[in-house]
Amino acid sequence: MVLVVDPCWLPGEVERIRAHVGDIRAGRPVYLLFTHSDFDHILGWGAFPGASVIASESFAAKPGNEREAILEEIRAFDDGYYLDRDYPIAYPAVDHVISGDGATLDIGGTRLVFYQSPGHNPDGLFTIVEPLGVWIAGDYLSDVEFPFIHHSSLLYEETLAKAEPILGRHRVSLLIPGHGSCTSDVNEIRRRRDRDIAYIARLRELVREGDQAAIDALIDGYAYPRNMRDDHRKNQERIRGELGI
Repeated sequence: MVLVVDPCWLPGEVERIRAHVGDIRAGRPVYLLFTHSDFDHILGWGAFPGASVIASESFAAKPGNEREAILEEIRAFDDGYYLDRDYPIAYPAVDHVISGDGATLDIGGTRLVFYQSPGHNPDGLFTIVEPLGVWIAGDYLSDVEFPFIHHSSLLYEETLAKAEPILGRHRVSLLIPGHGSCTSDVNEIRRRRDRDIAYIARLRELVREGDQAAIDALIDGYAYPRNMRDDHRKNQERIRGELGI
């Protein structure tokens, strides 16, 4: 098989991915794996008609109004940058719906092992590609981002807690996050997990205390501060709501 993950972003980039798949396919079936339903991760679906889609049960069950909101984000992005795509913009139809942790999908000599990863958003999915030991992490375990909590800080922590069991069950040779750099260093994977756990715990503590100066300083050292400050503020608002403050 040929496995394509979250094909995106600009039209020319999607076209290069599509062309590469055509070059290497050699008659093999094409599978699209979506790590989650954020608009920047699903906008390339229409470029691969006939491909089989893999995604989580929550991804497949997303209500129509939420699907439309995601599609509107794609349209707004394209309009904002005067972008045209030669394929339809639509929410992916899922052929292989993945439920629970440890579910598997065997395709030829490849086994995909799945773990639900809610928290960043409601429908995330970790995938381990065996026997290669490749961990496709979606929007977790990035070296350039702190946790972007668009759904639940508690579920985000539960998802991060799955890292150690995954490392224990699989010989992970490469981690591929949705944003940032890949790593083949298991200690680096653990470092990213520990840093993200510490960020959430500390942010929750500071929100309880109402220490805005310390909250602002929590992301000192991260690159791209304009983007990071906005997501850090949204994290504060979400945790404040979770705490009922």
